[in-house]
Amino acid sequence: MTAFKAYRITQLEKGVEADFVSMTVDQLTEGDVVVKVEWSGINYKDALAATGKGKILRKAALNGGIDLAGVVMSSDNPKFVEGDRVVLCGGSLSETLDGGFSEYARVPSAILTKLPDAISTRDAMAIGTAGFTAALAVDRMQANGQTPVQGPILVTGASGGVGSVSINLLSDLGYDVIAMTSQTSQLDYFKQLGASDILDRTQLEMGERPLEKATWGGAVDNVGGDTLGWLTRTVVPWGTIASVGLAGGFTLNTTVMPFILRGVALLGINSIEMPQTLREHIWSRLASDLQVSKLSQIVTEEVAFDALPQTLQSHLGRAAVGRTLVQISG
Repeated sequence: MTAFKAYRITQLEKGVEADFVSMTVDQLTEGDVVVKVEWSGINYKDALAATGKGKILRKAALNGGIDLAGVVMSSDNPKFVEGDRVVLCGGSLSETLDGGFSEYARVPSAILTKLPDAISTRDAMAIGTAGFTAALAVDRMQANGQTPVQGPILVTGASGGVGSVSINLLSDLGYDVIAMTSQTSQLDYFKQLGASDILDRTQLEMGERPLEKATWGGAVDNVGGDTLGWLTRTVVPWGTIASVGLAGGFTLNTTVMPFILRGVALLGINSIEMPQTLREHIWSRLASDLQVSKLSQIVTEEVAFDALPQTLQSHLGRAAVGRTLVQISG
C-alpha cells in the first residue's frame, strides 16, 4: 500500500508538536484489521491532545482522533472482510493506539464494530463517542427503571455532543427534558433537539442540606463536582443519574442519604473500557429504537481533513455546540 496522510501528535519535553505526516501501514500501531478511514469527528479530548492542553497520549507519538468510521481494506480476523463498513469510538484511539485522523488505520478487531445497515459512516461520526456515550447513558438509565412518569430529566453541560444527543434521545422516548447550560442564547437549538426548557447554570442555587427538594426524575451529568453532588440531593426517589463527565471537577461531595432514603441510583458511564457485546448492543439500538433523529441540527460544523489543525485550535477557544465532522477521505 502506498504512503498516506496522517495528522500526528508528538510529545515534546514541553508541550506537543502536531502536523500532517506521510506514513505507511506498517508504521501504525499493531492491529489485525486495516481500515480506510472515511470520516472522523472532533471531541474536546482531541483538541486537548493536539494542542498539548491536556495529557491524553500515553505514547511518545500517535495519530490523533479518538473516533473513526470507514471501510475494511484487509483483515486477519474472519469476523471482518474487505468492504465491511465499521466504526470505532474510543477504545484507546489517540491514547495508546493510532487514531482516526489518518487516511488509514490499523486497529484490533476486538474493539471494532460492524456498522448496522441503517447507519452510514458519516452518520456514525455525527454520533461519535459523544452520541454513543449518550446512548449508553440512556440504555443504562432505562435498565435501572427510569420512566417518563418520574419527572423531568435534567441534562447538564447540554450544549456539547453528549448533552445534545441525550436531549434528542430522551425527548424522542417521551421524557420531559430540561437543558442546563450557561449558553442561554442557544434556547432555539435546545428546543429543536426536544428540550422543553433550559436551566441557567449561572443562576443555580444548590443549597447545602443533605437532601434538597426532590425535583428531577433523573439526570445525565456531564459536569461532575458540585453539580453532581447537588443532583444526588435533588433527584426524586428511585430516580437515576448517569455520570458521564467531570468538566466541573472530579470530587463528589454528598452523603449516603439520597441513596438510602430516596433510593437514588448513580450510574457510572464508561464508553471506552466496556464489553464488546455491550458496544454492539448500543450500536444496534442506535440503528433502531434509539436513532438520533436530529443529527442535521447536532452537526454544527463539517470540515475537510486539510482544515483539521485550525479547527482543533478553535475548539479550545470557544464553547462548543453540537458536533464537528471531519471528512478524511471520499
